[in-house]
Amino acid sequence: MPKAIHGFCDDTLGDHDAVALAALVDSGELQISEILEASIARAHQVDPHLHAIVEHCSEQSLERSGGDSSGPFAGVPTFIKDMNDLIGLPTRYGSAAYEGAQAATRNDPVVQQMIDLGFVPLGKTTMPEFGLICSAEPAEGLGEPTRNPWNTGHGVGGSSSGSAALVAAGVVPIAHAADGGGSIRIPAGSCGLVGLKPSRGRIIPSRMLAKQPIVFATDGIVSRSVRDTAHFYEHIEGLNRNPELEPIGSVTSPIKQKLRIAVVTESLGGIQIDQPTRKAIEQTMLLLEGLGHTVELIPIPAPESMRMDFVNMWSASAYITRKSGGKLLDPCFDSTRLTPVVDGLANDFLKKILKIPGTYLRLRKAHSDWARNFTEIDVVMTPCVSHLTPEIGYLSEGLDYETLFPRVMKWACFTGLANATGGPSISLPLGHDSESNLPIGVLFNANHGKERLLLELAYQLEEAQPWQKIWE
Repeated sequence: MPKAIHGFCDDTLGDHDAVALAALVDSGELQISEILEASIARAHQVDPHLHAIVEHCSEQSLERSGGDSSGPFAGVPTFIKDMNDLIGLPTRYGSAAYEGAQAATRNDPVVQQMIDLGFVPLGKTTMPEFGLICSAEPAEGLGEPTRNPWNTGHGVGGSSSGSAALVAAGVVPIAHAADGGGSIRIPAGSCGLVGLKPSRGRIIPSRMLAKQPIVFATDGIVSRSVRDTAHFYEHIEGLNRNPELEPIGSVTSPIKQKLRIAVVTESLGGIQIDQPTRKAIEQTMLLLEGLGHTVELIPIPAPESMRMDFVNMWSASAYITRKSGGKLLDPCFDSTRLTPVVDGLANDFLKKILKIPGTYLRLRKAHSDWARNFTEIDVVMTPCVSHLTPEIGYLSEGLDYETLFPRVMKWACFTGLANATGGPSISLPLGHDSESNLPIGVLFNANHGKERLLLELAYQLEEAQPWQKIWE
């Protein structure tokens, strides 16, 4: 079995989750400085193998971005995905087109909210260009690929690539992530983590996400425990409550009700899942039935048109970025340095421009269409992705568009459903392939505003089948 790379050891961090660390700080058993020193030491130990960190905060930046010492996550170290401004560091969106970016002079609203909760950002993490594909593997000469801590011959998923790698490797217990087509859940599934994409509108959109034609994407986090994820959403909701969504509140225990769970194993486009993924789905179905839930297989509850509609809006985003990246994000933008996949998507948009109004209208309607599915069922379960996390090179940004994008579409064929419809979706590490030593995520989707239900179910599954530990 391939050897894992991680930083777990008998130091101040141990194997504590974020809630435990904050409690130890609050009780006076640990000092914040001790925690940060241990996290930084782990980062220096593992990152030469994983290549997950874009920028480290300077000592001065750490002082300026130190979290609220009275917040619920006081002293908990974290990292920020390189698409959100963090004072003192440049924001490059995973793109060589922003190589000349200057250090940010203010925090993105989402970053500031995390700091207000007590988190201490230690730096920025890797991502593919603008988060448009699902693996951070730069073209040759533009950086090293971000590698999976469980098996460094494989990628880590994306687009929240570096964040997931660092959490899985034990550098921090929680890291910032964002999800526009699976970018929280895919790396969570690839790295054995919990990854919740919240309902559309649950969290205020970041500066980059707010500029999209339809806000499919949302910020969030990846973590190692359901408790950390639940605690985070309870408190981030407390800073900016959306009255149009059912509140999440404090979620601390497993679900008590018996659920009607529909299982989908074939994606839009008819893409088949590989054998390890199918095994994980079948074992999870048995686990759910053993817990008293009703489980049944159904066809995917969405029209085939949604697949290409989603790709069309993806293309629109790439085109807008290529045309106006200097005005929208940073004047240093150099469009000649975009990757083939971004250029390919932008060119596709020009071919499909007459279809965009219809695409837009159908996707706006997808929200209400999705809600109607939940009169007969409570949760839709699917694989997170169609096959095991690929080897390094399979999703390289140096590949031509005609090769790379079909691979992306085949692998990440389940997660976009929740982005198109706006519902919440959580990936849980319920499977593991022993031959490759790679985690396998299983996805649970619910109706709008039903994060609480998903978290309670996640608590139950975590208790019934604890996640496999990278250090064991």
